[in-house]
Amino acid sequence: QSAHRAGLRSFIRYGWRWSWRVAAFVAIFNTVSTGLSVYRNKTTISNFAAAGAFTGALFRIHLGLHGLAGGSVFGIVFGIPAGGLLMVMQKLAGETLQEKRNRERRELYEQKLAEWQSRLDVTEVLGQTEGNAQGGPWRER
Repeated sequence: QSAHRAGLRSFIRYGWRWSWRVAAFVAIFNTVSTGLSVYRNKTTISNFAAAGAFTGALFRIHLGLHGLAGGSVFGIVFGIPAGGLLMVMQKLAGETLQEKRNRERRELYEQKLAEWQSRLDVTEVLGQTEGNAQGGPWRER
């Protein structure tokens, strides 16, 4: 029982040390890769590799130039399989995030176009009704 408690205490102590680092790494990685995907308007493996390189370099910059290079390599090695896995999972789901974003944008455009067209039709009907009420455009004065 005491060994169990000691193991639990060390798990909590070291788990906390690593959990915030992993959470920060993942948050920065996802922010950079999503930003690149939105900026370039496409999702590619190079986005994930660049995000991994940036994040790895950022976490190892305190070790100098060697740490910066090593962190970049570690980030690239981590980013490529992670990005590939995410892209494969999206393909298996049937629709990638890019396709979903384009579909939603197209549906919104079509909805606004239909709304605009219906408002234009109402305006034309009101104009015809007003013209008929005044005796038409050929009314003599």
